[in-house]
Amino acid sequence: MGTAVMVTSGKGGTGKTSFTAGVASCLAALGHRVLCVDLDIGLRNLDLALGLSDRAVMDFSDVMEYRCSLLGACVEQPEIRGLFLLTAPLSPEGLDRDRFRTLANEARDYFDFILMDSPAGLGEGFQLARDAADRAVVVSSVDPAALRDAQRTVMELHSLSPLHLVMNRVDPKLITKLRTSIDNAMDAAGLPLLGVVPEDPAVTAAAAAGVPLVLTTYKGAAPAYLNIAKRLLGQRVPLLRIR
Repeated sequence: MGTAVMVTSGKGGTGKTSFTAGVASCLAALGHRVLCVDLDIGLRNLDLALGLSDRAVMDFSDVMEYRCSLLGACVEQPEIRGLFLLTAPLSPEGLDRDRFRTLANEARDYFDFILMDSPAGLGEGFQLARDAADRAVVVSSVDPAALRDAQRTVMELHSLSPLHLVMNRVDPKLITKLRTSIDNAMDAAGLPLLGVVPEDPAVTAAAAAGVPLVLTTYKGAAPAYLNIAKRLLGQRVPLLRIR
């Protein structure tokens, strides 16, 4: 039986979609079957981060409306065996939480992990992911606005356990400038830390090239994603030191 993980953030720009793709790629590389579900309805872009642009023909609404089977709608990453994408529809019309929970339950039978990339904010995609998830990861940057919105998001996730925080796009110079720290960020969000991911221009470059990050580099954000994937598997791994 697989585990459904909601990946969320309080505001846009925290790198949540790149994080989802990076950790999912690492979980698959470690030998697990992983399904990424894009829940950013109307603004989907998880396919870019996974190197699957324009490959997904059917979306999860097609599965919910019985126009296609779950496995028929999923698209496999050709270079990372065991990594699949189920993309979002272009319109929120006709989406039903009960049917999406049924879809997630079916996915648990076929995949070890279902990573649901929910959109920033508390809208329809967020609610679909929350109601179907077993646990949640809140992705935030260290700036005060992102942390404040992360706190608000946490208040809507009281039904899920465990909840963890990932500090993403971390720049040591920015931390110094804001006179803050990772510990302060943890206190502000009120969550235990799952991992720290450095700011890495290779993330944007890989998405622009349509290639998963972990196929392009072993530096920067890539080893941070791998460490977080291992922690999701229950392994004890030291935090990546941001230099």
